[in-house]
Amino acid sequence: MSPKLRRILTQYGMLLACLLVLGVFLVLPIYLTVKGGITETQLVAGEEITAYTADHVAMVFENPLYREGLINAFFIACMTTVLCVLIALPLALISARYRFPFKGVWNAVILVPLILPPFVGAIGMRAVLGREGMLNALFDTDFDVLGKARVWGVIIVEALHLYPIIYLNATAALANLDPALDEAAENLGAGPVRRFFKIILPLIRPGLFAGGTIVFIWSFTELGTPLMFEYSRVTPVQIFHGLKEIQSSHEPYALTVVLLGAAILFYVVGKLVFGRKGYAMYSKASRAAQEVKLPWWGSIIATVLFAGVTFAAILPHVGVVLTSIAPTWGWYGTVLPEAYTAEHYMTALSDPVSSTSVRNSLILSLMAVVASVGMGLVAAYIIVRTKVKGRGLLDAMCMLPLAVPGLVMAFGYFAMTLSGPVPAFADWLIKNDMGGLARFLQVVGENPNPFLILAIAYGIRRLPYMVRATVAGLEQTSGELEEAAVNLGAGRVEAFRKVVLPLVLGNVIAGGLLVFSFSMLEVSDSLILAQQSKHYPITKAIYELWNRLGDGAFVASAMGVWGMALLATTLVGASILMGKKFGSIFRA
Repeated sequence: MSPKLRRILTQYGMLLACLLVLGVFLVLPIYLTVKGGITETQLVAGEEITAYTADHVAMVFENPLYREGLINAFFIACMTTVLCVLIALPLALISARYRFPFKGVWNAVILVPLILPPFVGAIGMRAVLGREGMLNALFDTDFDVLGKARVWGVIIVEALHLYPIIYLNATAALANLDPALDEAAENLGAGPVRRFFKIILPLIRPGLFAGGTIVFIWSFTELGTPLMFEYSRVTPVQIFHGLKEIQSSHEPYALTVVLLGAAILFYVVGKLVFGRKGYAMYSKASRAAQEVKLPWWGSIIATVLFAGVTFAAILPHVGVVLTSIAPTWGWYGTVLPEAYTAEHYMTALSDPVSSTSVRNSLILSLMAVVASVGMGLVAAYIIVRTKVKGRGLLDAMCMLPLAVPGLVMAFGYFAMTLSGPVPAFADWLIKNDMGGLARFLQVVGENPNPFLILAIAYGIRRLPYMVRATVAGLEQTSGELEEAAVNLGAGRVEAFRKVVLPLVLGNVIAGGLLVFSFSMLEVSDSLILAQQSKHYPITKAIYELWNRLGDGAFVASAMGVWGMALLATTLVGASILMGKKFGSIFRA
């Protein structure tokens, strides 16, 4: 066999292996969820026959509670996306066009919300927005945000967490604008407002749509924040509560299918309405736009805007920190706690539930990093360094977890591991004499062991970060270096290990840090797949502790602060390693 043929066969072998893994642990969970919502098993002549039906989906729309849940989820997603755009777009315009004191610092600080999931931030916002919370005490008001207006509490928390995604996409789109277009419009007499709506906004619309899509789908399917606000009249929470019936009813499947279908429908409609490229430029900017130095009063306005948004964004963090150091007997009706203690941090490290959850999350996150690094390196190499047919499909499948709601994926993994209306993957393993492997895929039962499926779920969900980070590194590394090593007698594996890998190691480490940190604070998979306290990851432990009487909320806040510190450290490390390429990881 010639070396060229061997190389081609090896590349196709790696491609097929990657597609097989993604097929089993990405496509199959989605397939099982959809199948459970549109099929029904019937007994005909003593034989079970699976038939397709629309009755289960129709039942969702006939049930007034489910209709209300969908309407509320859509309302939350719309308002969150609009609020994110209103927050992020003005800041992106100022950052892209003007120069003012401490601009670099503000550009970094504005991304602070990324270090705290809205699930944990909801704890802090309850302390800030509650009837006996900080703001009511400060202004002597009586707003009941957590009562009649709790839906707005959910919207505010999600918007304050997700607006950096819009900001990153908007700044990238503005950086690619050709300033000559804006200058030509100005020379023709167009004012700044007209130029914004007629020139700038149409040209950056695809970038805004890219960020808006992530924000919309994320907030439409967000589970943790409504749970923490005890807002149950929304579809994700209804799906979460429906897990108790998953083995005996098609109803949870149908509700998840409707959620997935609605997310896809909203994306397609948004793409047709807002994502069209009719006004897109044929090429990137012919020259870079020069930043205009703001006068002293303009610098003050820019600083106030950035500082105001940053202050609002860190309010959840402040609330979490203050709750974690407040005494167990409470913090009610005052701007700040009347006393302080570090006891809850010690409890968070010694309590059986919390300490076990930290260990579990560390193990699961490390397993996810190992899996995603191995998979990401192979996939990125195929995408960048080969010309095999099907690499475009691999690229799309690696990015699919960004588009599929996390709640749908978590529900699909749950469906893979049990017997119910839909034959599960675990059942198939048992029928094929692989029951030993099936033992490690049990979420419920007498002796469940969800560690393997949790690690796989974490790795697959965060695989896009690893692939994008590695692809960015490979694109910056000349393939001629690898070819030179091969020409000098090194094998392909040796050339990759000794030449290519050291050159992209920073990107691999950055992607690994992101996988690790986001896995440590993953919400949907943790809440759904960990059913016993000995298997709880950190976020599931935070949720359970929050519902515990006594010191539960305070210990949960302390755990949130530990997680916040961990995520902040890893994000800073990843940003240093990747430099300017870091922002591209969060772009659609």
